Amino acid sequence: QVQPVESGGGLVQPGGSLSLSCTVSGSGIPTYAVGWYRQPPGKQRELVACIRNTGSTEYPDSVKGRFTISRGSGGAALTLQMSSLQPEDTAVYYCNLKVSDIWCGNPFGPWGRGTQVTVSS
Repeated sequence: QVQPVESGGGLVQPGGSLSLSCTVSGSGIPTYAVGWYRQPPGKQRELVACIRNTGSTEYPDSVKGRFTISRGSGGAALTLQMSSLQPEDTAVYYCNLKVSDIWCGNPFGPWGRGTQVTVSS
């Protein structure tokens, strides 16, 4: 399978914002449910956001109201808009383009290299 490519990470101060993108070469985003996940240092990977083909979205309480997942125009990319960032959001962020419609915590597509997000003053 084609590996996704995450981009947009970087260093940001607490309270700041970032927008991450996930793309695949040569094609658009598949029609599976898709999601964003993150792995903080020393911790396990966790769900950040997912969006189903119906347009419904799901967020854990840790990011609800601050993060927004969306499909780009024409389905060319997957975006994660993040605001009010805090040090606890520091992690490597990954996207997965094959996610169970039943449970967003079950991604089964290939992983990319991720993009580092560091929130620090």
